[in-house]
Amino acid sequence: MKSFKVKYFRQILKQLSLCMGILVITQLSLLANPSQVIPIRLTFSVYHLYTREFAYIQRQSCPTEFNVTETSRPYEGGATSEGSASLGWLAGPFKIENSDEFSVTWVAKLQAKYHNCQATARITKINDRPFNGHSYLRMRFIHENAYLILDMTGMTAGRDLMPSILKQDVKDGNPTWSWSTPD
Repeated sequence: MKSFKVKYFRQILKQLSLCMGILVITQLSLLANPSQVIPIRLTFSVYHLYTREFAYIQRQSCPTEFNVTETSRPYEGGATSEGSASLGWLAGPFKIENSDEFSVTWVAKLQAKYHNCQATARITKINDRPFNGHSYLRMRFIHENAYLILDMTGMTAGRDLMPSILKQDVKDGNPTWSWSTPD
């Protein structure tokens, strides 16, 4: 049991170190050139819903990986990230299904090629570096629909505050958003 606790603790420390490293690098680059916009490529991995009768069909009808883009820029009182998901190859056009202060969900019909896909997706790389932290952006593929979810639940930004969603929109049929963290 002690070995499991140590292993689990080390895994948590490793994830926290990676998240803090990405945050520090981003903040240092913003301090070096405060007007600079920093592009960030978020790579999502897809995880199939396991069902015995459809396992093979689902694997054939789902993407394995895809990317969305965020840019990070400073603002007075914190930092802001602006994102967009050009997913017309997968589904579209997107519309906002629901939203509140903590999250927003966009939905679109999957392209015919992906209609049988039943899966989820989460961020697994940031600018090609492995990421095992909390995936504030996620996707679900089910019932011929794709759902992109931006969710700040469980996120912290310092001073016992959470990031806030500033914008949620659709541009040319694709989800767009911005969120901020306080200093």
